[in-house]
Amino acid sequence: MSMTSFDAEWAGLKQGTAADAQMRLASAAPDGGGSGGEDLKSDMAVWKKGSQDVGELVTAVRKALTGFETAQKGAAVAGVESATAQGELYQSWKTYLDGLVGKCTTLQGPMISAGKGQVSNDETLRGDFASMDGMYKDTPATGGNDGGR
Repeated sequence: MSMTSFDAEWAGLKQGTAADAQMRLASAAPDGGGSGGEDLKSDMAVWKKGSQDVGELVTAVRKALTGFETAQKGAAVAGVESATAQGELYQSWKTYLDGLVGKCTTLQGPMISAGKGQVSNDETLRGDFASMDGMYKDTPATGGNDGGR
């Protein structure tokens, strides 16, 4: 596996993730209205997709590691200085990529938990505000009823 194909695959994963997992602030509504409304909300599907994308990254890095390890076996030539330096570089990258796989694997569960927590929090707040609306009514506008004018 060449580094070019890994770079291309990495760029594609980043681009897909960036396109799929976006959050707009309520003040940055696409219509320019700024009212927000439903623009800012938690969506469990987005959190699940993010977690799946991290899983796909793990799969891609593991695939790259397999190719990297296979290529390294052919590069191990005893007594050649460049082979020794290349072996050290290989070990450095392998350690880095193994760590990346570990971090991404560990991140998947907390992403799902965060999504559940945020969605639950949204639902609780929505319920709290709805119950407040029933408990406290606004007084009529000064001047009484406008008669539909």
